[in-house]
Amino acid sequence: MRGWALAAILVAAMGNAAAQSYPAKAVKIVVPQAPGGATDVFARHMAEKLGAAWGQPVVVENRAGAAGIIGTDSVAKAEPDGYTLLLTYAGSQAVNQSLYSKIPFDSVKDFATVATVATTPFLLVVGAGSPLQDFPSLVARAKAEPGRVTYSTSGNGSINHLLSESLNVEAGIKMMHVPYKGIAAALLDVASGNVDTAFAAVPSALPLVNGGKLRAIAVSSAKRNASLPNVPAIAEMGYPNFDVSPWWGILAPANTPRPVVDKINADVAKILQTEASREFFRNQGADTLITSPDKFHAMLESDVVKWAKVVKASGAKVD
Repeated sequence: MRGWALAAILVAAMGNAAAQSYPAKAVKIVVPQAPGGATDVFARHMAEKLGAAWGQPVVVENRAGAAGIIGTDSVAKAEPDGYTLLLTYAGSQAVNQSLYSKIPFDSVKDFATVATVATTPFLLVVGAGSPLQDFPSLVARAKAEPGRVTYSTSGNGSINHLLSESLNVEAGIKMMHVPYKGIAAALLDVASGNVDTAFAAVPSALPLVNGGKLRAIAVSSAKRNASLPNVPAIAEMGYPNFDVSPWWGILAPANTPRPVVDKINADVAKILQTEASREFFRNQGADTLITSPDKFHAMLESDVVKWAKVVKASGAKVD
């Protein structure tokens, strides 16, 4: 038998052995955003369920900063053994590649796509006491007073930032950007009236909307969200091309053994198929999303191209 063939068989055997015993110790899920946002909420649910399924601790570690780059880079450089995972979303993993002039990893090549988890649109919200009663009134004021309407985001280069800049382009308006370190702080200042508006993923905004602190005036998906059926889609108000519902998913360092990736994918799928998890995500305004690792890889590649076009059209760029 040729040496390369024997080596391939040995590698495959080692991978299968690793999958059979995986996990044999605690697993860490890195969240590259601050606590309180949708990514954090989803990660903690998955950590609890995976920990129960595996009989091993699954710990969530928030490593926020630089629009997700710091935490994401830590996973790219981790040992590819399945014990350090990344739970992130398209707004970080697919956007940063084109938004930043230089990042320390390749969003596609340096990761193994493991499993998608959920998808959810973004809500455009204003404070409960805001004079902006609806989406048309926000657009009208922004057109009448360019630069006077302010919007908050979870940071420069975040998907909230790009969505808002895309709205500027689509609607022919100019709103002023006010970046924060995390979506929780950004939404609190909208609720208090210090900032006029913000885009936030449904799970991040829904508690404040239901609590009467914020009002949702539009949703970023092509159709209305089941959690807030009375909130119109931007697409139905004269902007039919405005349709954004990012995915959330689990990735691992590149070269993580495929049998380990497949085991995690299968276990995640089992969790997402339970009524408890479906109800959890529904209550967050999200839909569960089950795909294979290969399908997830294709989605990531496609989204990197898609968001590169959005970045270029919006003019957003971060050094």
